Amino acid sequence: MKKSSKVTAVILSAVLAMSMIGCGSSAEDTASDAAATDAVTDEATDAAASDEATDAADEATDAADETAAGDRTQLIVGFDAEYPPYGYMDENGEYVGFDLDLAQEVCDRNGWELVKQPIDWDAKDMELNAGSIDCIWNGFTMTGREDDYTFSEPYVDNSIVVVVAADSDIQSLEDLAGKVVATQADSSALTALTDDSEDNKDNIALAATFADLQQVADYNSAFMNLEAGSIDAIAVDIGVAQYQISSRGDMFRQLDTPISTEQYAIGFKKGNTELRDQVQNTLNEMVSDGTFDKIVANYEDYNLPAMVCLGK
Repeated sequence: MKKSSKVTAVILSAVLAMSMIGCGSSAEDTASDAAATDAVTDEATDAAASDEATDAADEATDAADETAAGDRTQLIVGFDAEYPPYGYMDENGEYVGFDLDLAQEVCDRNGWELVKQPIDWDAKDMELNAGSIDCIWNGFTMTGREDDYTFSEPYVDNSIVVVVAADSDIQSLEDLAGKVVATQADSSALTALTDDSEDNKDNIALAATFADLQQVADYNSAFMNLEAGSIDAIAVDIGVAQYQISSRGDMFRQLDTPISTEQYAIGFKKGNTELRDQVQNTLNEMVSDGTFDKIVANYEDYNLPAMVCLGK
């Protein structure tokens, strides 16, 4: 309606101007009046284009306001589909896992549809900043990243451990000297072995003893390489380590001493406190009514009950 009224006003002005042209006008007057009419018509066209752009911007703003005001209909969760037990594809081709179970319960309680969006882990920031996903919820380490995202409260105490073949002669971290160690690209395990900050100098010294520190796209590939003997060890989150050891029988074992400790949280785009708060409040409700612990109990085989920290 705003656009139509403006354009109508301009067109009426053009009609009024044309009505003032007399029957006895000279050729010079007629040419002048025609030029004036063209100018008015151009003004009307420009006004229409300008108002269309304004209306489009208004609609975008209104849509954003509606979502911010609680009219959300879905939650798009970005996750690594090769990261069991937190998020992975099961034998039926379905995406399942601890974090996805939590996300499903949060969505059910808020009337949202859960959209499970697999992502390349090293592209997670691009996906989040582009709005392709609403959050990163998949064994996501908050330690050291606190200033880069708006995080939920931590819900899992994690540690970075080393997994070797069951018959390996590697018994301690010191035995990794001269060995080929693999970890996931852009992972917290990689950070633990490459961050040159003062409080991480012991891990930097450890990594310096390796024959090679390889980066792989996902941990499933790393465990396949370890099984094949092309690498000697894997630096990995303890939950993933426990899943692989449990599901692959006696093929692998975990060293006793961890490389580092950290915490998992849900990562939202920096500044998106409203969505973070809504998700966090729902998680707190789940803790209070016992639903959170019921979901955790489904992953007892991977030692998750001993690792969760939300509500503890």
